[in-house]
Amino acid sequence: MIKIAFFDTKEYDREMFDEYNKKYNYEITYYKTKLNEETAPLASGYDVVCIFVNDNANEAVLKKLKKMGVKLLALRCAGFNNVEIAKCPKGLTVARVPAYSPYAVAEHTAGLLLALNRKVYKSYQRTKKYNFSLDGLLGFDINGKTVGVIGTGKIGKIFIKIMRGFGANVIAYDVYKDIDAAKELGYKYVDLNKLYKESDIISLHCPLTDENHNLINEESISKMKKGVIILNTSRGKLINSKDLVKCLEEGRIGGVGLDVFEDEEEYFLNDMSNSYIRDVELSLLLSMPNVVITAHQAFFTKEALEKIVSTTYENIDNFFTNGKCENEVK
Repeated sequence: MIKIAFFDTKEYDREMFDEYNKKYNYEITYYKTKLNEETAPLASGYDVVCIFVNDNANEAVLKKLKKMGVKLLALRCAGFNNVEIAKCPKGLTVARVPAYSPYAVAEHTAGLLLALNRKVYKSYQRTKKYNFSLDGLLGFDINGKTVGVIGTGKIGKIFIKIMRGFGANVIAYDVYKDIDAAKELGYKYVDLNKLYKESDIISLHCPLTDENHNLINEESISKMKKGVIILNTSRGKLINSKDLVKCLEEGRIGGVGLDVFEDEEEYFLNDMSNSYIRDVELSLLLSMPNVVITAHQAFFTKEALEKIVSTTYENIDNFFTNGKCENEVK
């Protein structure tokens, strides 16, 4: 029987994976702890290790997994920046879920924009106290504004479609341009400097790479319009958090909507309400009136979870049945 060790699991993970496992009957152990160099020995005796976005599969971890006989590292997410792929030892395969619900992430991004622009969070807190004044709640029409989208993969394109539905002008940047999509959806590709200069709203929809680490920093923000709104539902390390706080404090940024954070591993997806552990930049951002932060939940819809679970099991089944997996990360 195939044995699987799940790391960084929550109750909703266990419920759905157990339900789908009725088809496969794998032997599963769920760990709440994240995978890292200290916890890797927990995977001893397992054929598969299944991880999520904040687990750490660096070279040392990968070597330990291989030495303990793990054959497959199954990611239940699309991104794999937390896996040191280039250092993966021969005989250990890495597979991912390349797409689950791009609609979930794109729609959540639009929600962050609306919450920021129309001050929904402020109004909600006020009306609970029977305060129905409009002071400080002034927003703007998205219609006619210029939205800059960095990354035009599946999620980026759906977000573009949503923004076009609002009547926004959309410009985009991507290393790999999809000219046909640009014509069909009505957006145009520009270089980053032009995108920074012209955009009223900038939304990040790109994977994290060595090249775009801290893409949004004090230098790039200096090229943007004063009052720009910045949205990030991709990877936290795309934004330098110290620079972001500094530029917010100086009034250069109109608003920030984040579903990810540069150093989120210790905090996001966990209940830290009774903990004394605090991140300085995260605390400052949470205290600011023009910042909305959600807890890495953009993906979190019923449809997305079902796709994640089904594809993860399909990856495992294909690997042990056929000896290969189409979703392998090379």
